[in-house]
Amino acid sequence: MTGTLLSFGHGYSARALARLLIPQGWRVFGTTRKPEKADALRTEGVTPLLWPDAGLDGPLAAATHVLISAGPEAEGDPVLHRARAALVDAAPHIRWAGYLSTTGVYGDHGGGWVDEDTPLAPSTRRGRLRVAAEAEWQTFAAETGLPLHIFRLAGIYGPGRGPFAKVRAGTARRIVKPGQVFSRIHVDDIARVLAASIARPDPGAVYNLCDDDPAPPQDVIAHAAQLLGLPLPPEVPFDAAEMSPMARSFYAESKRVRNDRIKTDLGVRLLYPSYRDGLAALLSGEDGAS
Repeated sequence: MTGTLLSFGHGYSARALARLLIPQGWRVFGTTRKPEKADALRTEGVTPLLWPDAGLDGPLAAATHVLISAGPEAEGDPVLHRARAALVDAAPHIRWAGYLSTTGVYGDHGGGWVDEDTPLAPSTRRGRLRVAAEAEWQTFAAETGLPLHIFRLAGIYGPGRGPFAKVRAGTARRIVKPGQVFSRIHVDDIARVLAASIARPDPGAVYNLCDDDPAPPQDVIAHAAQLLGLPLPPEVPFDAAEMSPMARSFYAESKRVRNDRIKTDLGVRLLYPSYRDGLAALLSGEDGAS
């Protein structure tokens, strides 16, 4: 199966999906606000759209699939805010739409498990904005028939987004907050889940995207140091750690996220079921590129 994907906010995860689709014969349009990013997208086979300045009539008329990665704003979802009328017209011929959300919508569970049926109770502003955006898209889908799928992503890592640079530079720290645990997902597994959903559309479905091995953040840093053969970065108590407000906010929530649905409903087998597998692959990729 091939088609035309229009990707709003064509960022890290969307680019990974495009790398899967384009070799299969797909056409991919990707929006960006940055002119300097357009050339990079072209080299990846993506047709860049400097949106919201550029028009969407042609790409939306051609699109069979739509992916929304753009983050919500205080006034609501930016795609619906700026392109609602065009999306209403396009909805009847769209075969699949995906909205990338976050597992932050579940809030804090004290390290306990959550799944897609867990009530949404975000404890951060980012999480609350995502809950509102999910609801906005679900309402739009109910009104227009847009075949919407929601994907709640755990912490994303992958090439260029791993801990090795900080460990090598000696700036990494093992920040310890007792009981803190996060779930993660390698970007290549995100792409594979999205591709599996495209192949098996189930409008209205919600999926958690994470690996099988939620873990304390300090364990991940320690494993990265071990892989590099470097000393363990120092432990720093959370209360004493110097962190940006954004970084500190991630520690406001602790939970383990279940991913059974992507396996049972989509038949996905993760390439990297643990951060250990993912970090080993990242390091091997660095070696292969050198």
